[in-house]
Amino acid sequence: MMFCSKCGSILFPDKDNPKKIKCSNCGYSSRDKKSIVIKEKTKDSKKIELVDKTIETLPKTEAECPKCGNKQAFYWLNQTRSGDEAETQFFMCVKCKHRWRSYD
Repeated sequence: MMFCSKCGSILFPDKDNPKKIKCSNCGYSSRDKKSIVIKEKTKDSKKIELVDKTIETLPKTEAECPKCGNKQAFYWLNQTRSGDEAETQFFMCVKCKHRWRSYD
């Protein structure tokens, strides 16, 4: 790790010229061209699996979706108007993910 000789901040590779290092704090850049490698080690060497799926933690209720007709939906409450008025109830269909609201 290298530090700036002017302000003491960590020097990072320059975005425009990755062979040069530059201070993000004061703008000092080294005139030396260096070969810089940035690595990060992790304790666990297992592969991390990325899953493109949302895990729904919202409660479910029986409500008919106006789009697909499914009978089950997630719901939540949100205060969309002034504090002395009732909350707005939002729904999201379990099947097609369509969202709608109820002002009751």
